[in-house]
Amino acid sequence: MTNDTLVLGILWYGVFLVSLVFHEAAHALAAWRLGDRTAWEEGLVSLNPLPHLKREPLGMIFFPWLSYAAWGWMLGWAGTPYHAEWARMYPKRAAWMALSGPAANLLLVLAAAGGIRLGLALEWFWPADRIGFMSVAQARQDGLLQGIAVLLSILFSLNLVLFLFNMMPVAPLDGQAWMMLVLPEPARTYYQMLMSVMPVRLMGFFLVWTLLGRVFAPVFRQAVSWLYIGYSATY
Repeated sequence: MTNDTLVLGILWYGVFLVSLVFHEAAHALAAWRLGDRTAWEEGLVSLNPLPHLKREPLGMIFFPWLSYAAWGWMLGWAGTPYHAEWARMYPKRAAWMALSGPAANLLLVLAAAGGIRLGLALEWFWPADRIGFMSVAQARQDGLLQGIAVLLSILFSLNLVLFLFNMMPVAPLDGQAWMMLVLPEPARTYYQMLMSVMPVRLMGFFLVWTLLGRVFAPVFRQAVSWLYIGYSATY
């Protein structure tokens, strides 16, 4: 691994870690506020990464670096516990708890967009010569500003991916929750039964993974077009 690859990996991992911790802390906070203290008792209502890393070291430490070494981007997972009886008694509360994670990722997309727009206003950044996952913005000079531009680009793109992926209505993704909020009772019961069948869950997850790239590309282009209103950008 070259020095440039290692530096980029450190930027990637920093953004990856912040994104996962923010996502899981949002789940934990929402559950606590809605009456389930399970995650709170494990110290997960916190942006401190240590309790989250301790709970899921494989998905938050080992696998991200393994995937980066193999493919040049980071893949991993984390989890927040909740009380199954609480979720059964309060299905709508459990649904809002689940949706709080993707909402946290969307907030990080907006925060990254705000940072990029600020850089544009200060004439630190401009739209990258060719917009991509790690090159949403480009600094006017190398060094620290270019590092910040790459960091904000990854923060913007990665959290957009996490938001879209987790909003897919397939168990065990968070997006199954919005189906619980919008479906009428008979359909909701059938949906729950269907999502409890393991082959259906696996097929649905594989389908989501297969379609994610096709969904992400047009959403990414639209998001960047909104980001660069008043500027010209090349995709």
